[in-house]
Amino acid sequence: MSHDLLAVVLGAIAGILSGLFGVGGGIIFVPTLIFLGLSSHDAVATSLGAMVPAIVVGAWRQTRYRLVDWRTGVVVGVASVPTAFLGEHVATSLSNLTLRRLFAVLMLIAAAQLAVKALRQPASGATSSSNTSGIDTARQNSNPTESS
Repeated sequence: MSHDLLAVVLGAIAGILSGLFGVGGGIIFVPTLIFLGLSSHDAVATSLGAMVPAIVVGAWRQTRYRLVDWRTGVVVGVASVPTAFLGEHVATSLSNLTLRRLFAVLMLIAAAQLAVKALRQPASGATSSSNTSGIDTARQNSNPTESS
């Protein structure tokens, strides 16, 4: 399989996972790009550009179901701009191996956090979050075939 074809296949899988789980660059795209042979530095930088289309489509689709909290999203996004510069500066000062190891630690922490939350959730199918009922309500109140 050619490098470009493999990149398309892995990109499609990453897009599905991004839409399904609401995760992107850090969790899905960086490991995919490292698997394709990019250095950790190149994978981090490339994932930022690769995520733009997935973010736009995902936010548009979720907006149609009235699930996007734009106020919180804008506040978090604006607050992240100055610290993104700081993160980029720190990342470029680290070796490729150190950056890859730090990324692995971050993924382990994220996995542990998700596992703890999943294990604490009631097994009866009830949810501790209002999101699930919000999705059902939003779907009842909107027609996803209408344009936004």
